[in-house]
Amino acid sequence: MSVKGVEARFFYEAEALRNGWSVRQLDRQVNSLLYERTALSVNTAKILQQGAVSKPEDVMTPEQAIKDPFVLEFLDLKDEYSESELEEALIRHMEDFLLELGDDFAFVGRQRRLRLDDTWFRVDLLFFHRRLNCLVVIELKTSKFNAGDAGQMHLYLNYAREHWTKPGENPPVGLILCAGKGAAEAHYALHNLPNQIVAADYQILLPDEKLLAAKLQRWCAPALQ
Repeated sequence: MSVKGVEARFFYEAEALRNGWSVRQLDRQVNSLLYERTALSVNTAKILQQGAVSKPEDVMTPEQAIKDPFVLEFLDLKDEYSESELEEALIRHMEDFLLELGDDFAFVGRQRRLRLDDTWFRVDLLFFHRRLNCLVVIELKTSKFNAGDAGQMHLYLNYAREHWTKPGENPPVGLILCAGKGAAEAHYALHNLPNQIVAADYQILLPDEKLLAAKLQRWCAPALQ
């Protein structure tokens, strides 16, 4: 393998076995720097010590289940595109999108309609997460995250909890997939809400390996002391 680091190599070996990746899928995960992105998204010390091998009894939070950022290089989009074009591209490349989301995500539907008073709303994408045991409502934004996005998602989650959640399932989780976000605005807009909402960046180009490795090294330094 082209992976040099021992911890990273163990991570890819374990995840390839657990998820049943093909050679093409493994190659894509390595090229998209999945190990580095996962280590920055989840608990860094645990990733490095255990190679991110999860067990059925492990408790998972939405923040751990959802990557940040997502890499959607397989969409082959132009420099300028609309939210509907982004959604269409994700549907056309659903197999690759599911690979990027993770093996616990299952696709439920798109443009799920709901009516409030005399107004119709549509949820962009609806998934189910097996380990979280809940629906995941995804809203696509080609712009930066803003506080208004949180209010819209809060409305959708309230409706989904009351009308779409089945007995025995946990309350739904919202994922706002946006072209960028300010850390402070996202924190104050999403903190202590009654519904669980995660805002995550996406990018349509492969990440810069040197920049990501440097960022990971800075994050890992305290954990390794």
